Amino acid sequence: MIKQEPLKIALVGNPNLGKTTLFNKLCGLKQHTGNYPGVTVDKKKGEFIRSNKKYVVTDLPGINSLYPTSKDEELVVKYLMNQQSNDFPDKIVLMLSALNLKRNLYLYEQIRDLNIPMVVAVNMVDVGAKRGVFVDIEQLKAKLDVPVVQISAKSGEGFDELFSYLNQPLKISERPQLYIQQEDQEYLKKFADVRAEKNLYINFLRLTDVSLEADKSHKDAFIEGNNLNVRSWKKNASILRYKHIKSYLNDVLTIDKAKATDFTSRIDRILLHPVFGYLIFLAIIFLIFQSIFWIADYPMGWIESLFEQIQVSLTALLPEGYLSRLVTEGLVPGIGGVVIFIPQISILFFFFSILEESGYMSRIVYLTDRLMQGFGMSGKSIVPLISGMACAIPAIMSARTIENSRERLITILVTPLLTCSARIPVYVLLIALIVPDKDIGIFNQQGLALMAMYLLGVLMTFIVAFILKNIMKPTYKSYLLMEMPEYLTPGIKNVLISMWTNVKSFIWNAGKIIVATTIVLFVLVTNGGEDFKNAESIVTENYPELSEEELENKIASYEQENSYLGTIGKAIEPAIAPLGYDWKIGIALISSLAAREVFVGTISVIYSVGSEEILPIRDRLKAEINPKTGLPAFSFATCISLLLFYAFSLQCMSTVAVTYKETKSLKWTLLQFGYMTLLAYFMALIAFQLLK
Repeated sequence: MIKQEPLKIALVGNPNLGKTTLFNKLCGLKQHTGNYPGVTVDKKKGEFIRSNKKYVVTDLPGINSLYPTSKDEELVVKYLMNQQSNDFPDKIVLMLSALNLKRNLYLYEQIRDLNIPMVVAVNMVDVGAKRGVFVDIEQLKAKLDVPVVQISAKSGEGFDELFSYLNQPLKISERPQLYIQQEDQEYLKKFADVRAEKNLYINFLRLTDVSLEADKSHKDAFIEGNNLNVRSWKKNASILRYKHIKSYLNDVLTIDKAKATDFTSRIDRILLHPVFGYLIFLAIIFLIFQSIFWIADYPMGWIESLFEQIQVSLTALLPEGYLSRLVTEGLVPGIGGVVIFIPQISILFFFFSILEESGYMSRIVYLTDRLMQGFGMSGKSIVPLISGMACAIPAIMSARTIENSRERLITILVTPLLTCSARIPVYVLLIALIVPDKDIGIFNQQGLALMAMYLLGVLMTFIVAFILKNIMKPTYKSYLLMEMPEYLTPGIKNVLISMWTNVKSFIWNAGKIIVATTIVLFVLVTNGGEDFKNAESIVTENYPELSEEELENKIASYEQENSYLGTIGKAIEPAIAPLGYDWKIGIALISSLAAREVFVGTISVIYSVGSEEILPIRDRLKAEINPKTGLPAFSFATCISLLLFYAFSLQCMSTVAVTYKETKSLKWTLLQFGYMTLLAYFMALIAFQLLK
């Protein structure tokens, strides 16, 4: 029985140290993401129980120093400075890496002066030894004068010692001010007295960084009144800290490359090659998309059969009535139409997680930096862009790590052009209608078509970015500074946790929208005005020569066209007819404004209502005939038009909302929605008119 209050722990450190690996190892599936109050900066929290004690862990975004250069760094610094907050941790675990100890120690030296109870966890000591980098943990503990443990975030080695320190009373007392010249210390103490803040380093940060002081007028008056050069303070503080680090670094760190058994450097010569590096990257992406079709084929078939059986069973079990029809003709086809694509989405997230866990994602950032600079972005833009292939919403939010405001804005504006996981159900459905499920050599034709859609999104992303680059002039040139993590064998547990977290988010978010949309659509398509109510008598009178089966089909079609949903669809049909779409496709386009994948659910509902045949949605669409032209409703030209429309349109309103939150600009939000909508419409129009 756990009675005591949980121990609140915050994980802090530079990027790419294994912090998230440690978080996943500790919390497993008992974790969730949220936002800091009032802002859209990710905050990952988890909890676990160890030795009958509950722990609540916050995984803070990686920061390079307490001098913030991006929004997430600024929020982390403010979080660490606000020691009166209810959310403030009891202790922090500050992670260092044996591979980049000198740089990591700079952040330690800054956080040390905040006097927060902490345990220093040194990760990847064994990996460092393979590279000829040796850390003396006992010496480091003596020099830092705080608890220091050697851990392996991946295997859990050293966790017992880590928790033994976390469960002890830890007090970090104030030390001499190593970060400021002797002659300036009195000014700092004077400012501290005025602000009634006891911690001198917090006052130093507030004085030297404009983003960290709420009362800027008071600060400015103090600086001007005392004729202080706080820029010089900040610069000198870095020099003084590195001078202090140098005084003990040689005692704790030994580098002997002669003893290295270094795999990373050798493999990087190939993976970071200016030619072979790109070819290998493209080959990896190509294999991922082939796998999406190859591996997912069987589970998709099983899910399709399962939902068919569910529909048959429920139709037989449920009594006839409106609610029964809502379930069998609405909810089951609508949900099943999207659930069938979960295997493919899971595979995509699985491989992306492996790229991240292995350390290869950081190489992609480095490899593509020069290319990105030519399109107004930076190597850091590749992370949001690749993340955009999963979901544009967290991808746009992750762009906050880009320091240059112009590069960040361009990245945000073009990221939704990348094919996200919500487009996969639409692409797979339409590709299955026009591309044979056959192989060309060892390659699946549908897999090649899916990759072509991804490459089309990439191509358009760079075209639009290049245009924006020439419209938005730079204010300064940015440079990429980053550390290359060691290559690691991906931990299968971490990969599966990451995959499940993303898939669960997709299921939950898409599921809510699809259920709500399905109910609304079903009500609209099964109700209407006088023509709808009198459909049977009108059709029977006008088509007396039809057989009983043909008459039933004609009545069902007439009811749909004259339902409330059909009336809405007919109203927008003139605008979309030049693209090759009828009113039913138009309704699916409108409903998918909530989320792109809703297109499939909507189509499934529209073509299932009133039909006694239980068929997979692909077979229904192949058999559908446009009553006006007598041609297939989903012809080659129409499917290509739809593929292009969904490749370029900004159909997801959540993406619009997050763009506005991140840019704080209605102008840029409307520009993004407007240019993507016009691009989608005219590309679809041209394609259909050329191919029809």
